[in-house]
Amino acid sequence: MKEFFESTMFFGTILTLVTYGIGLLCKKHLKLAIFNPLLISIILSVLFVAIFKIDVKKYNESTEIFTYFLTPSTVCLAIPLYEQFEKLKNNWKAILGGIIAGTLTSLALIFVSVLIFKFSHTEYVSMLPKSITTAIGIAVANQYAGIVGLTVVMICIAGVTGNVFCEVILRIFKITEPVAKGVAIGTSSHALGTTKAIQIGDVEGAMSGLSIAVAGLLTVVLASFFVQFA
Repeated sequence: MKEFFESTMFFGTILTLVTYGIGLLCKKHLKLAIFNPLLISIILSVLFVAIFKIDVKKYNESTEIFTYFLTPSTVCLAIPLYEQFEKLKNNWKAILGGIIAGTLTSLALIFVSVLIFKFSHTEYVSMLPKSITTAIGIAVANQYAGIVGLTVVMICIAGVTGNVFCEVILRIFKITEPVAKGVAIGTSSHALGTTKAIQIGDVEGAMSGLSIAVAGLLTVVLASFFVQFA
C-alpha cells in the first residue's frame, strides 16, 4: 500500500482535497468553529501519512500544485481592496498604525518566547515569520537559515487559530469597527484569517487582504533587526 501511494504522482493532491471535503462536511453539519475544514484536513492528512508510513518528501512532491498557487491566490486578495479603496484612503493612518503595532507585537512575542523557553537561534528565526503568508514566510526562513518545516507549521497554527477564534476574540474585546477588525485579522492570521474576514464583511476582507501584504513587507524588514537579539 505504501509503495502504491508513493508511486502515484498526485496522491497527495487527492488526499488533501478529499480530507478538505470531509472538513467542509463536518463544518456544514456540526456548525462549530472548531471544525475548521483546513484544520481537519491537516489532522487527517498527517494521520494518513503516519499510518501508512509514507515518505514526507514524496507527499510534498505530490502536492506541489498547491505551493505553485500560493502566490497568485494571495495576489487575488487585492481585488476586494480595490473595491474598498475609499475606506483605505480615508483611514490610511489608522490602518498603517494598526499593522505596524500588530507586526511588532508578533515579533516581540516570539522574542519573549525564546527567552522563556530557551529556543535555539535556528528555531527562533524559523518562528519569526509566523503571522505572515506562507510564500513570504518561507523566504524569510530561508534567508536566515531557519527550519522551513517549522516555519510552515507556525504559519498554519497562526492562520487556523485566527480563522477559528477571531470572531470570539473580537467580541471579547468589543471591537466593532469593520476596518479595525480587518486589520487585526489580516496582521495576525494572514490568508487563512482573511478567508474568515471576507465572510464577516466586505470591508473586513479588504482591510485584512491589505494587512497581509503590508505586514509581510514589514516582517521582512524588521526580521533583520530582531534576528540579532537571540
